[in-house]
Amino acid sequence: MSAPTASGAPLRLGIAGLGTVGIGVVKIVQRHAEMLAARTGRPIEITAVSARDRSKNRDADLSGYAWETDPVALATREDVDVFVELMGGHEGAAKAATEAALAAGKDVVTANKALLAHHGQALAETAEAAGRVIRFEAAVAGGIPVIKALTEGLAGNQMRRVMGVMNGTCNYILTRMEDAGLPYDTVFEEASQLGYLEADPNLDVGGIDAGHKLSILAAIAFGTKVAFDDVVLEGIGRISIDDIRRAGDMGYKIKLLGVAQMTGRGLEQRMTPCLVPASSPLGQLTGGTNMVVLEGDSVGQIVLRGAGAGEGPTASAVMGDVLDLARGLRLPTFGQPANTLKEAQPAVTSAPAPYYLRIQLMDKPGALAKVASVLGDAGVSISRMRQYGHADSSAPVLIVTHKTTRDAIDAAIEGFPATRVVEGEPVAIRIEEL
Repeated sequence: MSAPTASGAPLRLGIAGLGTVGIGVVKIVQRHAEMLAARTGRPIEITAVSARDRSKNRDADLSGYAWETDPVALATREDVDVFVELMGGHEGAAKAATEAALAAGKDVVTANKALLAHHGQALAETAEAAGRVIRFEAAVAGGIPVIKALTEGLAGNQMRRVMGVMNGTCNYILTRMEDAGLPYDTVFEEASQLGYLEADPNLDVGGIDAGHKLSILAAIAFGTKVAFDDVVLEGIGRISIDDIRRAGDMGYKIKLLGVAQMTGRGLEQRMTPCLVPASSPLGQLTGGTNMVVLEGDSVGQIVLRGAGAGEGPTASAVMGDVLDLARGLRLPTFGQPANTLKEAQPAVTSAPAPYYLRIQLMDKPGALAKVASVLGDAGVSISRMRQYGHADSSAPVLIVTHKTTRDAIDAAIEGFPATRVVEGEPVAIRIEEL
């Protein structure tokens, strides 16, 4: 069989944002022009670009492209078929240019999770009313094709749960703390010096960036409108090296884990530190790698692992969307028509789960019995416990509970001061069963 020829009209791209990802897309188009054309049956061309600083050295030849200072002007050019939005941010230029592109009859490919988390429903409705398409594989988990997996490969499943490690910076910090025995503040500063953190570090370590991604996956998985405001967020700033070591002693690893599931109480979405079994795929995940676990009623559990950021992986995801458009594949933004997406009813409480408790217990007669009594009164039963030798007047005690609620754990923690045998603030971390 002879190789396919690129006989169709070119698909013309306008790229707004020439940072790491934008330049990665330029390089792929330039380096693999013949391959891309063979795979789609039509040439893929860049006709125009936009960025704030035209004079910046970007390690790529941009001389053949028209330059627009204003991304809205780029988005509405007649020689642009697909507006590729790689600027970032959920307001301002990114939002205005995306809306302008849709109004001008352009399809949109974006890597902007914040834009979709905050305005995804409105943009989806606008796109579908205009007969346009928004694609955003690069917005979630970098090079991992999780959006395609949910909207296409697993479309015949009723999804039960979506979870994963979706921020490589946080995973780097936690594994670096463990491997080097360093405290959080030291590794945070190291990550900052290496350029791993966003300009606003709280987007990473506060769980916001990963929460954006989780809300997008939940919308696709459960057929609901994106509800980022309902995501329970807790960052990794309170995780100590002692927690990491003690959890390891009990057979667990600490991860910033996103979990979304539909329960009888509503849609549960949380991006919080959790313990996972050290032997599990999530427990073995190290460095800046991402992992997403998808659970469907027919397929069971699917584990997707790969680079969650960086020039190559994210540009690869952008180009996957571009090639789908070149081939004529057109799907609703969130896998089904936007007007059929249901309002997400947030879960009032999380599903019951085991918890890890670290308590600093004073060296007093009957101290452990008093703690056990408070836990029992709150309806929390102990699965296993480990007590360490006393240093000075107190010692850490680790407790793994049977399944319970966060409300019960909080009630027990509120009751500990009355025992007068607990020092400091106890640490409670949910254990996610895989």
